[in-house]
Amino acid sequence: MTIVPPAAGEPRRPDGPRDPGDAWVVAGDGTKYWGRFGASGLLAVDAARGVLLQHRVAWSHHGDTWGLPGGARHQGESACDAALRESAEEAGVPRAAVAPRLISVYDIGVWTYSTLVADVTTPFEPVISDPESRELAWVPVDDVESYLLHPGFAASWPRLRALLPVRPTLVVDAANVVGSVPDGWWRDRAGAAARLRDALAALAERGVDAAALELPENVWFPEIVLVVEGDARAVEGDAAGAVRIVRAAGAGDDAIVEVADGLRAEGRAVTAVTSDRELTGRLERSGASVRSVSWLRDLL
Repeated sequence: MTIVPPAAGEPRRPDGPRDPGDAWVVAGDGTKYWGRFGASGLLAVDAARGVLLQHRVAWSHHGDTWGLPGGARHQGESACDAALRESAEEAGVPRAAVAPRLISVYDIGVWTYSTLVADVTTPFEPVISDPESRELAWVPVDDVESYLLHPGFAASWPRLRALLPVRPTLVVDAANVVGSVPDGWWRDRAGAAARLRDALAALAERGVDAAALELPENVWFPEIVLVVEGDARAVEGDAAGAVRIVRAAGAGDDAIVEVADGLRAEGRAVTAVTSDRELTGRLERSGASVRSVSWLRDLL
């Protein structure tokens, strides 16, 4: 592998000095890849308008093709943060307007490209904000392959498209998880539920390894639903809204099954977390996957 700085006119940060990551990686066969620390791009998915594509200028690498807003990762920067930063710089994508769903990584050993698939939660209009873009457009999913695509994106699009309907959700039995650790939860059930909520919110931010969910690709950011009962119903939601709280009006087990059934009816891939045998049987009979409390504890 060889690291080569960009020549005049080649991609670089639009403001300030060049970042150490703004350099070409040259593989053993001479192929050039942009980004010393790898690169990331954003596949923003809008349920009504399709996916956001960038029409690249002719002078750029694989110019005059359509691909994703993205670019070189900074040193120490996560793939998710890089995709969100680059898409904000190149297309004016508001960070708060999208919710990460999964990260797919193309890894050739000397270089990686990470695609962050994110759902648009607040509609926005993209803005051309650097010289690398000729045009930005929302393209219906069925029309993407009719465009002249960047070769890397063209190769990955069939796989990414097949994942668009997959929406994993964790439904967590709060009472069963909290009761698995003797930390005084019986004296303050709402406080114990709040600690679990915060740990789940951190998990929602960093994502879950695909293998743990038995899903393809690399990292997923599942929706997380925490079902609470009894005194724990006093717990409030987290500040970021990463964890949805469901307060059981009656028995917690009934509420968990009802929530799981409702999510599956919406087409969600539901993974419930409980070590209660009777509840596990009810959930499995309804078609949900079930993981033990220890499985979740390992993730947290």
